[in-house]
Amino acid sequence: MVAGRLAEKNGYFYIVLSYNGPDGKRVQKWQGTGLPVKGNKKKADELLRQARRAFTPPVPNRSDDLSPDMLFSDYMLYWLEIIRSSVQPTTWSSYCFNVKDHIVPYFEPTGITLGGLQARHIQSFYLHERKTLKSTSVLRLHANLHKALKQAVKLDLIPGNPVDKVERPKPERYLAAYYTAEEMEQLFEAARGHRMELIIQFAAFYGLRRGEVLGLRWDAIDFAAGTFTIRHTVTTASVEGKHLLIQADRAKTKSSLRTLPLVEGFAQRLRALKEQQKYNEKLCGNCYNQKFKGYLFVDEMGNLILPNTVTDNFAQLLKEHGLRKIRFHDLRHSCASLLLKQGVPMKQIQEWLGHSDISTTANIYAHLDSQSKQLSAATMEKALALPEELPESRW
Repeated sequence: MVAGRLAEKNGYFYIVLSYNGPDGKRVQKWQGTGLPVKGNKKKADELLRQARRAFTPPVPNRSDDLSPDMLFSDYMLYWLEIIRSSVQPTTWSSYCFNVKDHIVPYFEPTGITLGGLQARHIQSFYLHERKTLKSTSVLRLHANLHKALKQAVKLDLIPGNPVDKVERPKPERYLAAYYTAEEMEQLFEAARGHRMELIIQFAAFYGLRRGEVLGLRWDAIDFAAGTFTIRHTVTTASVEGKHLLIQADRAKTKSSLRTLPLVEGFAQRLRALKEQQKYNEKLCGNCYNQKFKGYLFVDEMGNLILPNTVTDNFAQLLKEHGLRKIRFHDLRHSCASLLLKQGVPMKQIQEWLGHSDISTTANIYAHLDSQSKQLSAATMEKALALPEELPESRW
């Protein structure tokens, strides 16, 4: 993050941000908080923290201003601007978090330049971050650094990528949480009549991601063919301190774009939902939000149900009914575990969930695949019979 401090002027708190300008000279930027000094120190500290995190210092406009002698931390901020237009807002938001909250705060005080950055510096950074972060999070930092320094090589700023010489952090094996069929039935009963009822049912039955459920629109539902298509998502991202709603005609990967069968139970529920929305629109008149009219999951006033609302409401629902705590995303894992238990092959589960590669499915759910292991054991019993006589005891 950029350096910053609080200053007092005329009885009010001001935020003072400090950074190196394009010419290398130190620049200070003042921002008013509107908070009187008396009794507002805590609030002012929080505003300072938010301002430091959201602020991106101006970067050089010409590639000639870039140099191996620039601070490595400054280069990382410059790299964020390079890639901003080429990645999705959610991806860029993640990159900003990694760079501004972890990479820059660590490297800026060291004074290490882009040209002076060595593999040992990066390895020390990983060891430092591993004290407070999981291996998976350090692996994301590794990926960001590799991508940023690969760009520096392309720009002829450094001869090679020092990240290539560093021991890549090993990810921890992820064991997904999931509900049993009995727990799922308890959840469905608890959600009866709740505004989240159909959202939960879709996520659990079809193993949909949160963004895929909320991105369902009526033009994706084919009642005649008995299918629906995942081709639109709704997600959120925090960009420069602002929370943005991302509505996109895309899915997480190419394989996520898939068409699934609409079973009759869901078809009936959707027809009833469509009639309810028509009634709500007529009842509310001009107050009804037409902006999200094409979506399945809107409230009584036509407002889109937001991702964070789903997460919070789901957690509250579990708490109120004394159900075991899981994440909303774990409904997707629960779906996979139920399919495995019923003997559905891993390849079919991959296609159902929309994973781009079967290795992704296998890595997450292989420990649950007891059905195929039982089949393997039975097959080996037939193919390779053990001697009928038991071995002699030797003790």
